[in-house]
Amino acid sequence: MMRKLLRYLPLELLFWLTALILLAFADPHVKGDHQHFTLCPLANLGFSGCPGCGIGRSITQLMHGNLAESFKQHWFGLPALLIISWRIIVLIRLNFFKNKVVNLSIGRNNHV
Repeated sequence: MMRKLLRYLPLELLFWLTALILLAFADPHVKGDHQHFTLCPLANLGFSGCPGCGIGRSITQLMHGNLAESFKQHWFGLPALLIISWRIIVLIRLNFFKNKVVNLSIGRNNHV
């Protein structure tokens, strides 16, 4: 059953859903000089001027209801969350409508 579901689930949809779930369960409070885990290649190379640094923390703050703290982390957190959420909705619609169209056309007779 799970294998069948994963076969029809687009990889991009799975990626965005997993990302938002992980950000929703992340701890929004930074304690002291605590280093956070990052996948950012620029931050991992030692650069501190990455324009995207803080977007994940900003989205985490939003999901925990801390709007002011979210804007302190990064101003693009709210637009990023809206864009990702819209993309998830579009991928779900495309996936389900595509399967309905295929399922409806299987039973049709194409006789002239």
